[in-house]
Parts: sequence; C-alpha cells; structure tokens
Amino acid sequence: MKVDISHKNSALEKLIEDPSITIFMDANLFIPPDRGGKGKPMSFDMFRSIWLDPLFSTLSGLSIHESVYDEFVQDDVKSYVDTKKSAKSNPITVHYNKNMNVTEQSLMQTYINMIAQHSQYIPARDNKKDRGEVLSLAYMAAKGFIYFSANDFLPIRLIQEASSLKTGLDNLQIIQMYEMIYYLVKHNAGDKQTLKQLYKYMYRRTEREKRDNPDWTEFMDGMDALYKAQ
Repeated sequence: MKVDISHKNSALEKLIEDPSITIFMDANLFIPPDRGGKGKPMSFDMFRSIWLDPLFSTLSGLSIHESVYDEFVQDDVKSYVDTKKSAKSNPITVHYNKNMNVTEQSLMQTYINMIAQHSQYIPARDNKKDRGEVLSLAYMAAKGFIYFSANDFLPIRLIQEASSLKTGLDNLQIIQMYEMIYYLVKHNAGDKQTLKQLYKYMYRRTEREKRDNPDWTEFMDGMDALYKAQ
C-alpha cells in the first residue's frame, strides 16, 4: 500500500473537523493483519488495544454494511463488533438493505452491476470474494453516504478512479488506514509508540515499502505540514 503525504485528503480534513461523520468501514479494519515474515501474527487482543479501541474512543459515526458484518466469522472479532453494536457510547451502526425503499434498492442494484465488473464479485452467484466491498459501496452510493475507510486496493481504486472506471462512485471519498493512524496520534487516542509500530507493520514491512513509503518521522512531519491548520 502506498502512503501519500504530498496531497491533502478532503475526507480526512472533514474528519478532523467533525469526528461524528458517518464512516463506513471495510472488514479488513477489524481483522488483525498477518503480513507474514518473522514473528507471530498480531493477536486480536493486541490489534484491539492498539487500533480498534482508540478508534471507537474518538469517533462516533463508525458504520458497516450488513455484508461486512457477515464476514466476521472469527469469534473474537464478531464478539467485539456485537459489543460495539449495543454500546452506550460511540456504538457502531450496522446498515441493512431491508431498510431501503424501492428506489434505493433499484439504485443499489445498478451500482452493484457497475462496480462488480471491476472486482471478483459475481452478483448472480453472490459469491464471497469482494462481496463486502462491492455491496458496501453500492449501498453507500444509493443512500448518499460519502466516507469509506479501508486498507485494500480494490475499494481505494474503485473510489479514486471512479470517473475512468465508470463505477458511479464519484461522490464517495476514501480514508485510508494510515490517515486514521495519524488522526489517532494527533488526538491523543491510543499509545503513540504502538501506533508507530502498527504503521511500520502495515506500510514499511517489505524492502519495497521501505523504499516507497516514508519512515515514521517523515510521515508525521509530512502529514503535519498538510493538516497543520487542523
């Protein structure tokens, strides 16, 4: 994944301005990453402590589509999300297709057909591959939601290249994981050192990533330069 510290992201600016905005999340932001290499995969408890708990402590508009919720088959992940669904403070909202009107349902199907051709999801089969991303984005477009957060090439491409791909997602905006990490650090949510380690694990794990992506100090300085007014 590429870290861009050369251009402002208006979606991150909006989040900094208003932490209550509705942000739909991809499943990969809930599941502990396993990037291989030496050492054990990150445990859910560690991922929760470093990443998920700080997110929910600061953001009140976190949401998922029902197709993403269905992807949570690991007991610890599903249990965590179920707990957050019923939390009194900053609960997560699960959006269901059954709450759409007829016009919205028709629009969603149109978006699904436009988006799916650029993915491995086959609507007629309703297969699992890329299902969560495609259905989430189609639902958002049909309902008029704007912000999606992910750490996956597919949804990032579908949104950033909406015009050339003709996905219909021109009004959607993406907030990437590294931008969320920056947000948490600047709002004193979570532990800075462990967030630094998470950044390195996600974006500077390989030799190519070390060449292409900024180290932690350069990353923070670059982001500060972009968003210092906030």
